[in-house]
Amino acid sequence: MTLQWVAVATFLYAEIGLILIFCLPFIPPQRWQKIFSFNVWGKIATFWNKAFLTIIVLLIVLFLDAVREVRKYSSVPAIEKGLASKPGAYEHAQMKLFRSQRNLYISGFSLFFWLVLRRLVTLITQLAVELSNKEVLETQAKNTNEAAKKFMEENERLKQLLKKSVNKEEYSLEADNKKLVEDQEKLKTELKKTSEALSKAQKDVMTMKIQSEQLSKEYDRLLKEHTELQNRLGKDSKKGL
Repeated sequence: MTLQWVAVATFLYAEIGLILIFCLPFIPPQRWQKIFSFNVWGKIATFWNKAFLTIIVLLIVLFLDAVREVRKYSSVPAIEKGLASKPGAYEHAQMKLFRSQRNLYISGFSLFFWLVLRRLVTLITQLAVELSNKEVLETQAKNTNEAAKKFMEENERLKQLLKKSVNKEEYSLEADNKKLVEDQEKLKTELKKTSEALSKAQKDVMTMKIQSEQLSKEYDRLLKEHTELQNRLGKDSKKGL
């Protein structure tokens, strides 16, 4: 095996090893995401696309060369021509055919696994991002549920406080209304008593007024009688002289 095919075979084995490592179930995508986010990958990211395309071109060239070799040593005229010139040409042609087929498989699988590896890394990165977003969304949903639950409890507590406050206000209003009714009844009773007392006082005033008028008349009558008596006494005293 020539040096270039040894390098391609080694590259194929490395690809298979990396794919197997990426497929290990106990390594989560987040761990690979942390590994992919190292600074060293950021430094070589500018050369990554160029290296990726360069390796693809080399593998395609090697694959086409292997296809050409397979077609060359698989053709019947070439084998018959070699048999006519050399006795061991058939075995040599079969060995060349085997090597070209081996190189075809190595280059073909190397190219295929290289594309698979690139796609696998992309999918692992996307899966890690989605899982991180899922964790963030779950955390946000959990916080939202806790906040909603807290708001519901607070709302229920406020409803209970409002209900108690309304009940207290209703009780207070009822007590005030009852007190106002009692005060109104008391005022009515006092007003009635005052009215009765005023009526009695008016009657007493009328009685006193009548009595005063009678006393005044009686006083006038007595004063008149007294005057008449004085006049009579004056006349009798003059007659005695």
